[in-house]
Amino acid sequence: MIGVFGGTFDPIHFGHLRPALELLQGLPLREIRFVPLRTAVHRTQPVATAAQRLAMVRAAVAGQPGFVADDRELRRTGDSYSYDTLASLRAELGPRLPICLLTGRDAFAELPTWYRWRDIADLAHWVVMRRPGADAATDPELRHWMAPRLATDPAVLPRTPGGRVLFRDVTQLDISATAIRARIALGLSPGFLLPEGVLAFIEREGLYRP
Repeated sequence: MIGVFGGTFDPIHFGHLRPALELLQGLPLREIRFVPLRTAVHRTQPVATAAQRLAMVRAAVAGQPGFVADDRELRRTGDSYSYDTLASLRAELGPRLPICLLTGRDAFAELPTWYRWRDIADLAHWVVMRRPGADAATDPELRHWMAPRLATDPAVLPRTPGGRVLFRDVTQLDISATAIRARIALGLSPGFLLPEGVLAFIEREGLYRP
């Protein structure tokens, strides 16, 4: 079973990496693939180039067993949709390997706005990361769709290739890429918010400075 964690990663930071590590250690996942998107659909476009963001992801996951940088969205033209990414992975990995799409609770709440969101369940499970004690409240349409798919035991995920929804409590650090970029623009250090290898790359490339 593998996990898929997508995002702009502009830059990748500990707010991404810590929850991912907890899922890798707490679920029967053999790896988590970090997939930088090429063209954002639901947010502003990235500041760093595709090559720079991929390099930062590679620097962030280096040395962590089970963390893998995946550039498939960057090799595709057009908007980056989770459905297309998962379809590509499914074609590569075959029909039986369980795939888990890792997403935050806020992003999951907006699922009905996603491209072919109902069809994603044909390709993968959803693992929704949330703060301990947070509820799973969603809009009525999503709640109705989710009810028969909801899983409470992670052990059910490896039994099927996809189709289930699991909410998982993780440590969510109050770190944002936007705040990191703002600090750098002000000439302040973002140290201890992101891996040293990522910070070294940002400084070497002169990223996010005025």
